[in-house]
Amino acid sequence: MATPYVTDETGGKYIASTQRPDGTWRKQRRVKEGYVPQEEVPVYENKYVKFFKSKPELPPGLSPEATAPVTPSRPEGGEPGLSKTAKRNLKRKEKRRQQQEKGEAEALSRTLDKVSLGETAPLPSAPQGSRAAPAAASDQPDSAVTTEKAKKIKNLKKKLRQVEELQQRIQAGEISQPSKEQLEKLARRRALEEELQDLELGL
Repeated sequence: MATPYVTDETGGKYIASTQRPDGTWRKQRRVKEGYVPQEEVPVYENKYVKFFKSKPELPPGLSPEATAPVTPSRPEGGEPGLSKTAKRNLKRKEKRRQQQEKGEAEALSRTLDKVSLGETAPLPSAPQGSRAAPAAASDQPDSAVTTEKAKKIKNLKKKLRQVEELQQRIQAGEISQPSKEQLEKLARRRALEEELQDLELGL
């Protein structure tokens, strides 16, 4: 956008007053002869930039038809145009992914073995595909339930261990006057043992 100039009768040049976005007006500014506004100053380019801009894309004497893109033949390694290192990295990634899938499959089979111990085997007359679909759908909730139960059992065993340690300390005479919380902990021992038995039978 060119800067609007105003010339008065004395021959002086002014930048015309303009309105700001908020509605106020900028004052006129007097400019000297040869003044070039900032937005009209050409961008500086050094000689190297000018040389590379003027340089032709093709070497002298080479016709554009000769440089038509040729469809590259697919190398034996699979991906076109990959370096040896890139191919090696792809192989490593693939191997790592296969090992991870294998590990997940083994973990899944272990959890299935734990879960299916209490269940009866499916009927042989049922088609193979129909058996696999519900099993895959129920794998995740079952494994989540078993891990939750295992956490609860571990927590209960820890609490029972603390109760036993507290009882031994009281009997040894280390604690002469047990606090209210310690007495409540001792009183909860039977309830903790029953809950632990129920959970272990549920597994």
